[in-house]
Amino acid sequence: MQDTTTKTHVDVESYYRHLGGNRFASTGHAQGAWNTHEQHMAPVTGIMVRALEDFAPREGMRLARFNFDILGLIPAGAFTIETTVLRPGKTIELLQAELVADGRPAVRVTAWRLATCDTTAVEAYEDEPFGSWEESEPWDGMTMWPGGFIKTLEGRALPGHRPGRGRVWLHSAHAMVDGEPSSPLVTLLGLVDCANGVAARLSPTPGGYMFPNVDLTLHIHREPVGDWLGLDTRVTLSGDGIGLTSSVLHDVNGPFGRAEQILTVRPLPPTA
Repeated sequence: MQDTTTKTHVDVESYYRHLGGNRFASTGHAQGAWNTHEQHMAPVTGIMVRALEDFAPREGMRLARFNFDILGLIPAGAFTIETTVLRPGKTIELLQAELVADGRPAVRVTAWRLATCDTTAVEAYEDEPFGSWEESEPWDGMTMWPGGFIKTLEGRALPGHRPGRGRVWLHSAHAMVDGEPSSPLVTLLGLVDCANGVAARLSPTPGGYMFPNVDLTLHIHREPVGDWLGLDTRVTLSGDGIGLTSSVLHDVNGPFGRAEQILTVRPLPPTA
């Protein structure tokens, strides 16, 4: 008999339900844009960061880099997250988490956790200024994409937004996991994968192109705050079917990291 707990539920105001231990189930709000039966990588990023954040936390250390490899379609429904230490250390350690669904790893992430200390005397940033939330205007550019996750987003664009280059603020009022609060790190990183869609150069409609990312690499140089993510995004397309989406990540206090996504670019077949 089929286990009905693996079904998605669109009436739950969270991306995931906790099934106990390291078991979770996606709701309809985590639905992906390319296939109706898959999860969007954005909330997957958030829940996997949550797992790493909760795994044997250590005073005076924080997560500073995440390298996600998307190993195939991420099935909707029930899954586990299996977390371990790959390289233990007193001031530097490497963690790994795997999202396992339908008997196989669907996403694998490695993360460096580094010791912190007071370096405010030499603090410096070189990223370009990002317009404030007040300077932006309501933006519905993500509605070109289907799927339950996209419907959960609120967007605001800054002046000069165009295909291939865009600056937007994104927000979601949905919880990552039902019944529990999330840190700003989980909340904001759970939106970053949207970067590949905020300034797309290509149309994902039939007869256009598909351009999914096969990875997501995040470098977090400052602990983020708040629940609005600013994406300063550039999209590069080569002539041989490979592209790159690059973003500087901002919160209400300024830049806090960078994201890179390598793309596989392919023509979509026209509709019959």
